[in-house]
Amino acid sequence: MARRRRPEEHANHERWLVSYADFITLLFAFFVVMYSISSINEGKYKVLSDSMVGAFNQPDRSIKAIPIGDERPRTTEPDRSLTDDIEGSDSSSERGPADPLETIANDVRDAFGDLMKTEQLTVRGNELWVEITLNSSLLFPSGDAIPNDAAFSIIEKVAKILAPYENPVHVEGFTDNLPIRTAQFPTNWELSAARAASIVRMMAMEGVAPGRMAAVGYGEFQPVADNATADGRARNRRVVLVVSRNLDVRRSVSGSGSGKAQPDAALKRAGTQPANTQDARASIGEAVNPSSPPPGGANLGAVQAAPGGNQP
Repeated sequence: MARRRRPEEHANHERWLVSYADFITLLFAFFVVMYSISSINEGKYKVLSDSMVGAFNQPDRSIKAIPIGDERPRTTEPDRSLTDDIEGSDSSSERGPADPLETIANDVRDAFGDLMKTEQLTVRGNELWVEITLNSSLLFPSGDAIPNDAAFSIIEKVAKILAPYENPVHVEGFTDNLPIRTAQFPTNWELSAARAASIVRMMAMEGVAPGRMAAVGYGEFQPVADNATADGRARNRRVVLVVSRNLDVRRSVSGSGSGKAQPDAALKRAGTQPANTQDARASIGEAVNPSSPPPGGANLGAVQAAPGGNQP
């Protein structure tokens, strides 16, 4: 009897489609994951870009350009040729030279009126320095010293106001009392100092002379509010730009911080940077702080530029 032949199974030539579909699915998932983690920090990109442009353009900057016509020297006095033509020479002579500190404070108030209404930026001062306080949330992400995108436009405006003058600028960084322990910032001292240094670098890139500036970090040790509340900690996280009348004032502020420094008689006698006459200093003191006591007083008070702001 003949053996019955078993029917041959039909070969499945399309089994590769299963493996191919699995491969395509895994490849799609891989690209989705790569895209999700490839977000670009525009702040880091701009810092890197500005640093590279400055490095490659350094030889060109070291060569002084040939001036055409009369070169106007840089002074602490702004260009008042337009206002003199409008107001006349008689009124300008009676008013006397404009005080750089008063002009800087007024320009900052005009440029940042919206931030001052929300108390995220305050301006105050006396006859020896002007203090511009910025909330750290305007400039940096939490626990980081890399500027965010909004910081560049803010510092650019501040730099344009300060660049025409020669007054020293002291940048102070402050934090709250919450500890930070990272490889980059072991304590709040490193974080506050790094934030102050970032602001100094940004202002130098925008045209403020580097020799005028200094950066210092005070950590959490000079609070202006109670760290027990979230609102108090937010107010303590700040960056303060102190525009001083001269180098002696800046050194005095460096030793104790702008919140604790007092404008004593020795600093008042130091004059401006460059120095003004005694009569000009007297009129300047009255113009900047009309509510302050006579120069012999120990505490001259502060001009409050924003409602609800803190005293030094």
